[in-house]
Amino acid sequence: MFGSLAADLMLVVLIGILSQWVAWRFRLPAIVVMALAGLVVGPVFGFINPKESMGDLFSPIISFAVAIILFEGSLNLDFREIKGFSRPLTRIVTAGAFIAWIAGSLAAHYVAGLSWAVAFVIGGLFIVTGPTVILPMLRQAKLKPRPAALLKWEGIIVDPFGALLAVFAFEFIKFINAQVTLGALGLFAAASLFAVFIGWASARVLGAAFEKGAVPEFLKAPVLFAVVLFAFVVSDEIMHETGLLAVTAMGIVMANMHLTSIHDIRQFKENISVLLISGIFVMLTASLDPHVLIEIADWHIIFYVLAMLFIVRPLSIWISTIGTDLSYRERNLIGWIAPRGIVALTVSGYFASILLENGYKDADLLTALTFALVLSTVVLHGFTIGPFARRLNLTTTDESGVLIVGGTKFGAELARSIEETGNAVLMIDNSWAGLSHARKLGLPSRVGDILSEQTEYNLDMTPYRYMLAMTKADTYNAHICADFLHDFGREHLYQTAFHVGKGVDSFNVTGGRTLFTPGLSIYDLEERMNLGHVFRKTVLSKQYSYTQYLRERDDRSVLLYILREDGSVEFYTPDEELQASAGDTVVALSHPVKQIERAKERVAVEKGEDGADQVQVEKRFTEEAGKGKPALPGDAPPPIQPGPSS
Repeated sequence: MFGSLAADLMLVVLIGILSQWVAWRFRLPAIVVMALAGLVVGPVFGFINPKESMGDLFSPIISFAVAIILFEGSLNLDFREIKGFSRPLTRIVTAGAFIAWIAGSLAAHYVAGLSWAVAFVIGGLFIVTGPTVILPMLRQAKLKPRPAALLKWEGIIVDPFGALLAVFAFEFIKFINAQVTLGALGLFAAASLFAVFIGWASARVLGAAFEKGAVPEFLKAPVLFAVVLFAFVVSDEIMHETGLLAVTAMGIVMANMHLTSIHDIRQFKENISVLLISGIFVMLTASLDPHVLIEIADWHIIFYVLAMLFIVRPLSIWISTIGTDLSYRERNLIGWIAPRGIVALTVSGYFASILLENGYKDADLLTALTFALVLSTVVLHGFTIGPFARRLNLTTTDESGVLIVGGTKFGAELARSIEETGNAVLMIDNSWAGLSHARKLGLPSRVGDILSEQTEYNLDMTPYRYMLAMTKADTYNAHICADFLHDFGREHLYQTAFHVGKGVDSFNVTGGRTLFTPGLSIYDLEERMNLGHVFRKTVLSKQYSYTQYLRERDDRSVLLYILREDGSVEFYTPDEELQASAGDTVVALSHPVKQIERAKERVAVEKGEDGADQVQVEKRFTEEAGKGKPALPGDAPPPIQPGPSS
């Protein structure tokens, strides 16, 4: 459009990020928006053609981006995640991949009309369901843990093997045609094993250096970035397409070393990956020849895509998972979801040129065939994964669980109170120390930044209906609520009131609904906890109504939430008056009147007097509360009792 490489790169990045924002804003599959945006600015209107403007740089840029994206995805492959379903996963990535290869090759030959040689090459390549497309879909669909983990692991593990399988098929065809010897096939196998060794060794050496402090904190991410590219290029130079295997092995090894600095590394890689995925999809689709779009209308290609969608994929999953504990609903979902992405597009282009050079004229159909399959699967699976999973009851349920962001004493006590109602609860904080109160109470907790895409993806949010942003950074709380607006809905997003302290005039940032009645900041709530305020539960009945409770309650108490008779919870806000009826339970943070009376008795006994000065009593109680003495015997919340004094 502007006639310069810099302008084209600027447009690629701008369009890619804008596509991500549009997808987030309107809850659309991000991959679909990016692919369509690339088509519009590329072959449709001809604004840019990155392949032409970049020339020889185009392929290396794509290859480096794929390597980094695949490594970033494999950093999430912690073996602890697959405990309980390693058997079906192993079946899917071995027997399932083999069945998909054979069935896909047969479809390519008999349906698409390709020669056997080209069919087996492309059949091996199309077993991939890469992380560039599957991960964004999983984040938006909010699947239950097991099907989400199976799809994620399959996508990342099979991605490099699809490219290797295509290389193997091509080498095997040349062996049959006496173009190479048996030793060449052995060399291919050895190169693949060596690539795994390079990835393993790179991970072990780098991980040890990180843990021993041999690399300063500010250099860890750049050093890792450089080593990933090193492992990829060295392996790929030895044998084409083995570089993907090397970076996958490197990522898996580092993920299971449980490095102390892996969290910060993941955040850096996450930001890079979002930028790369956005740009690469736009680059690939914008570089397509307009004639390719016309070739997609060929009936051979259309029927081939239908065969891959409705026969090959379901068949491979159903046969490979026979005898496993996967339910028919999980098998149906996994058998339908298999989007192809960047690896399929880039590697098919490489093989199209290689096969044409070796005299296989039908290989000129590969680009159109690949793009038809990629675009069809991305669009169909992107738009249907959510509705189909909901129909199969494999997404978020109607649980009334609570996700609390921010590790404080008040937050931990609130979490314990909610957990005792039978609802799921989880506390998350940026630091291990911040969750000390949660650990003391035996509450589920997790260290991480909730705004990190990695944390959001790896965290199963299925059981949680509400999110409470209760950190000591008010603007951070507001950003949390704004970021999860489309996931939870504003009616389920809450934050503690803004704290206006010394040197702070006002805040103009708005986020979720303000918590509790009256709305207090987390600092005020923490202060009350330190002064010994307690969580008090009052069961309403026909004899003791909600109106009577409100009339008789202590004005110093804070209304927290109502536990409904059906087990669900509703939080108080300053802007809305909740109503309650018989059978409901009101939970409030109350002034420790009873505890002060006990302190008064202890002071009186110690002084040998019938009474004690109120100032002494308050001082004594405050000292005991400050020393961490339990507000109630056994450090337990008051038992639920009907009536005003519970």
